[in-house]
Amino acid sequence: MHRVPSSRNFFLSVRLAGLAVLLVCGQWHLPAARAQASGQTMTLLEAVDTALTANLELQKSNKEIEAAEARKKAQRTFFFPTLNATYQAIRVDQGAQLGGAVSGLSQLRSEYNMTAGFSQPIFTGFALLNQYQIADLGLDVAQLNRKLNRLEVIFLAKQAYFQVLKTEKLREVAANSVKVLESQVEVARNFYEVGMTPLNDLLQTQVELANSKQEQIVAQNNLDLAESQFNIVLQRPVNAPVNLADIQIFAPLPNELDYYLAEAEKSRLEISVADLQIQIAEKELGVARKEFYPTISLEGNYFKRSTKWNLEAEEDLLDPDGWSITGVATWDFWQWGRSSFGEREKRSRLSQAKISRDQALFQIRLEVERSYLKARESERNIVTIETAIEQAKENMRITEERYKEQAATSTDILIAQNLLFRTQTNFFNALYDFKIAKAFLEKAIGLEILE
Repeated sequence: MHRVPSSRNFFLSVRLAGLAVLLVCGQWHLPAARAQASGQTMTLLEAVDTALTANLELQKSNKEIEAAEARKKAQRTFFFPTLNATYQAIRVDQGAQLGGAVSGLSQLRSEYNMTAGFSQPIFTGFALLNQYQIADLGLDVAQLNRKLNRLEVIFLAKQAYFQVLKTEKLREVAANSVKVLESQVEVARNFYEVGMTPLNDLLQTQVELANSKQEQIVAQNNLDLAESQFNIVLQRPVNAPVNLADIQIFAPLPNELDYYLAEAEKSRLEISVADLQIQIAEKELGVARKEFYPTISLEGNYFKRSTKWNLEAEEDLLDPDGWSITGVATWDFWQWGRSSFGEREKRSRLSQAKISRDQALFQIRLEVERSYLKARESERNIVTIETAIEQAKENMRITEERYKEQAATSTDILIAQNLLFRTQTNFFNALYDFKIAKAFLEKAIGLEILE
């Protein structure tokens, strides 16, 4: 049997109900304890700059550029003459000649030879030129790959940044839900104690509060994971505190899909890399064809002989020094089809490079369309949900008023609360998913925007 309500308990319940309305309608953003302890706020530009500076893949790209530059310089040296020198010390055992017969005596003799020369390639079947151009194109590929890695790092930093902001907002929504339900439990308990509502209303509210606390735990875990992923992208300690400047400014996409597709085909670096790979394959085909041509080179040598280690001149030594210039032409005209097979292999590699370019173009178009459609979807949801939030807040306020007048039940209150919190959750999901999709679209068209 319910007790008679006292005026003190009644006014206390009304005040608690008002507090619940205030929490639902007025508080959207609760201060996060972890953010407060994290120190200075980091902006999106600072996050991207940090990621670019610390990223290990970019550092590898820099080293690859250095290696490609060294390879190009090394290949250029093959156009110049090669100089060489050889010094020999020879100990000769000679038998003494007596009257045309060899005596049993022997004579030891030392001889020292020094040879210096050069070799200059004249014609190599265009192999040297093609190999140098391959090295030059390889340097261009390394530089473009570095730009590609840079675009990827920028996107990953933006994605991690907005993911943290989204999970922060969802955690705040979950925390708001718990606070409101805790107030609602107090209201329901006071109403029950004064006999204004049945026990079922109180139990139902308590069960909903327990569920909301579980959702708050999940939301906190999601935030922790998002912050850890953010720290990994920025190469920071995985448990470093994260405090990010919020970005809720929303601007719709200014252009339609055809514009972004055209921009991607014009600016996407993967297409440039594929074009360079085709050129490299063409040059390698030229290298494979070098066996169809003779090789011509110019060689020169100067030699000096002496029985003394310092090569002093000796009058009695036959031919003590001399020089020669030689033109050499060689041609392996029969190799059992080796040259033809090699050429056939390189032609197949060239065809593969052309097919890879077409594949890259199809993949780029797919990425652009996917990111564009996702951004448009989130964009429409943002516009729709912004109005729905105001409607849900007004519905919550009216339901609270009706509940105080005993014209609504706890079930009505819980339905209104869930509607408001679900709408807030949908809004933040749409807002930050749009920002992530827009960042991916910028990457998909090869556009570098740091913030």
